[in-house]
Amino acid sequence: MSRLEGFSAVVPAGGAGTRLWPLSRASSPKFLHDLTGTGRTLLQGTWDRLVPLCGPDRLLLVTGGAHAGAVTGQLPGLLERNLLVEPSPRDSMAAIGLAAAVLAEREGPDAVLGSFAADHVIAATDAEVFADAVAQAVATAREGFVVTIGIEPASPATGFGYVRSGEPLDVAGAPLARRAAEFVEKPDEETARAYLAGGQHRWNAGMFVVRAGVLLDHLATQLPPLHDGLREVAAAWDGPSRRDVLERVWPVLTRIAIDHAIAEPVAAAGGVAVVPGAFGWDDVGDWDSLAALLPGAAQGVAVLGDPALVHAAGGASGVVVAGAGRAVSVVGLPDAVVVDTPDALLVTTRAHAQAVRAEVAAWRDGGRTDLV
Repeated sequence: MSRLEGFSAVVPAGGAGTRLWPLSRASSPKFLHDLTGTGRTLLQGTWDRLVPLCGPDRLLLVTGGAHAGAVTGQLPGLLERNLLVEPSPRDSMAAIGLAAAVLAEREGPDAVLGSFAADHVIAATDAEVFADAVAQAVATAREGFVVTIGIEPASPATGFGYVRSGEPLDVAGAPLARRAAEFVEKPDEETARAYLAGGQHRWNAGMFVVRAGVLLDHLATQLPPLHDGLREVAAAWDGPSRRDVLERVWPVLTRIAIDHAIAEPVAAAGGVAVVPGAFGWDDVGDWDSLAALLPGAAQGVAVLGDPALVHAAGGASGVVVAGAGRAVSVVGLPDAVVVDTPDALLVTTRAHAQAVRAEVAAWRDGGRTDLV
């Protein structure tokens, strides 16, 4: 893997990962955890695959004040000037837009940035394939496109958005780049199966590569107040008035995802390209998807934590998180999910993994904010 000249990586690190409760919480979200047993957290894994492409001096991370200390503790190579701390969450457009505006201030509008979530999993064995997709996306972004890396779908998943590829683009250094015809939000299973059969649709993993000036120009067209606010914040970011400007401007910024703010309307106008990503990818959205990543979870019980604390019998399978120091036995339960933490215990099945978010809401509504 070789470094991509003039390329900066942006890592938005936010959210609570409520479907992975009680391990992931607002105070300790999933990107801060080693969920795959590699010895590296999801955040550290993101750092490991991006730094070879941009260098440690060109990786910017956007996170909230509550997580800034944990982030710097896990990433000692992150430069202090490249840690962009949000006063409050304003969704992905504000986070990525802030990084783009700061880069534009520091380097000019032609700086190329790529946004990659802090809590996704890409197999280390696919590092070269990932790097090639990013390199093609950078080459395409230099031509003025907003570029998304579309993941080759492995199943007719209904929990992901899809992007449909259009005609090929003649971009030097990006032979696989195509125009993005449209974005589709979470289709039903029948539609998703048709997408796989047609071969034109890919999963939208939220990976966007673009010149800073191009992104900001689109934002000025689509959402002028958000653009103006971010530019004002960025102009003050490296100076003494940062705090005052943040306190005044940030709370009133539009809260919206980059998909809705930029990707969908700009794709409709022909300004979005898609580069296929043929690497293994997962957003680790819930306990079911995590179990699918852990060796042995289908045939037996995969353990996160101390394996000596867990015993499975009677055909039990699934995943157990042994995080409270207690012994855990799972007997006769296929596809079980048992998450044992010091103050909360979750017992469910992989089939009910999506319902965990509702349980978090129920505890919150019941006044147990300490649990969420």
